[in-house]
Amino acid sequence: MAKLKTNKAAKKRYSLTATGKIKRTKSNRRHLLANKTKRQKKSGKIQNAYASKTCENTIKKLLPYGG
Repeated sequence: MAKLKTNKAAKKRYSLTATGKIKRTKSNRRHLLANKTKRQKKSGKIQNAYASKTCENTIKKLLPYGG
């Protein structure tokens, strides 16, 4: 059987933890920070957020070998 291909876009955005949760980075922290309010910047400060349970199966299909 052929090897499964990892989705490269998903590989850059998500990573799997040892317990099987999917870790992601929050959005709105890359650029254009001068135009954003302090509240917007503070809400995006969390580096290690987790993907929701509804998206978990889809992401795991995109990362067949654990990212």
